[in-house]
Amino acid sequence: MLGKVKKWLGIEGVKLELVLPEEINATSREIDGSIHFQSLNPQTVTGIKVVLIEKYTRGRGKEKLIDEYELGVTELNQTIVVPAEEVIEVPFRLTFSLVRSNMDEFGKKNFLFGGLAKAAKAIQAVKSEYRVEAEAQVSGVALNPFDRKVVQIKM
Repeated sequence: MLGKVKKWLGIEGVKLELVLPEEINATSREIDGSIHFQSLNPQTVTGIKVVLIEKYTRGRGKEKLIDEYELGVTELNQTIVVPAEEVIEVPFRLTFSLVRSNMDEFGKKNFLFGGLAKAAKAIQAVKSEYRVEAEAQVSGVALNPFDRKVVQIKM
């Protein structure tokens, strides 16, 4: 009885770990990584969703605004059998496109405008943080395993 509940909740089930490069070049517009699966019990993964998200923050104090944008999504619709006590590696490629603000577009016009845009961003406390999230669908489990990693995107 307890074993069925553990399996249904995903306890002692499939564990998912994202393996990504520490720095990603924005001009390549893709991330090559892999996902490691391991489990204490044999399980079957029926699909994987990998997403790149930008957390765009601006303002200070009560004026602070935060938006999140999906920059890229890939879904791997394949069945993966994860045997007990073994690590299975699944490679993936995630293509993305960056969203540029009006301030960024203004700053790209020439080097003088670039300095003005950088100063305006500092005054407004504008910053972007990027993360990759992965979630796997596992058959017979209510809570799907997931992982998220913060990545640096070099402009």
